[in-house]
Amino acid sequence: MNQLSKNIRHLRKLRKLTQEEFSKELKMTKSRIGSYEEGRSEPSIETLVELSTYFKLPVDVLIKNDLTAATADSFLEIGNQRILFPIMVEADDDNLIEVIPEKASAGYLLGYNDPEYIEQLQKIKLPFLPTGKHRAFPIKGDSMLPMKDGAYVVAKFVDDFNNIKNGSSYVVVTANDGMTYKRVYNKVEERGALLLSPDNSSYQSYHVPISEVLELWEFTCSINTQEYDERDLKLSSIIKMFTDLKVELETFVRN
Repeated sequence: MNQLSKNIRHLRKLRKLTQEEFSKELKMTKSRIGSYEEGRSEPSIETLVELSTYFKLPVDVLIKNDLTAATADSFLEIGNQRILFPIMVEADDDNLIEVIPEKASAGYLLGYNDPEYIEQLQKIKLPFLPTGKHRAFPIKGDSMLPMKDGAYVVAKFVDDFNNIKNGSSYVVVTANDGMTYKRVYNKVEERGALLLSPDNSSYQSYHVPISEVLELWEFTCSINTQEYDERDLKLSSIIKMFTDLKVELETFVRN
């Protein structure tokens, strides 16, 4: 529990509480809190559960993670629990955008919630983005034409799946399939899943159980790493024409 004493002290200070105020909140003595923060004694299992409940953080996060670099904005509240969400901030408090490199995208599945992994990523700043936490993800394949292979999607973190905008495009991080970029439809009530749909009709839509979804990021903008040529633009126009036609035909059939 090497991290625990530092974490308790830091989390207390984030809440702007003195040791005395903190001890009253937890109904403990000030000396007991001091012994935990100074590492002179270790909390019992029951006390760890109390601390976990108070800070709304899992016990393993309190014990294993170094939280001393975290700010109040480093945590996202989901339900009645908070998760540690690594956020890189400049001196002027502007959020930086971590860029997930194409060659290391498979490693993101293991390090997406690891502050040390996130810290070593390259970062950029785009001042025109709306508020919220953004990351840049590499696009592979042609399932979302005209978005080209090798482009990057800058997307905003979604902390509540109820806010999904059906038909909008998202980067979806899943436990079994890693990262993918698709249009998303909320089918949680009907099937307990999200429907992921590509723009390229050569690929089929498919469902992903909501239990397998680790993160969801809503498209904000894209960064192309290669220029579109005339053929690409024509292909884009053709795909859009057929997509619009399909929607019109479906409406006609329903009516």
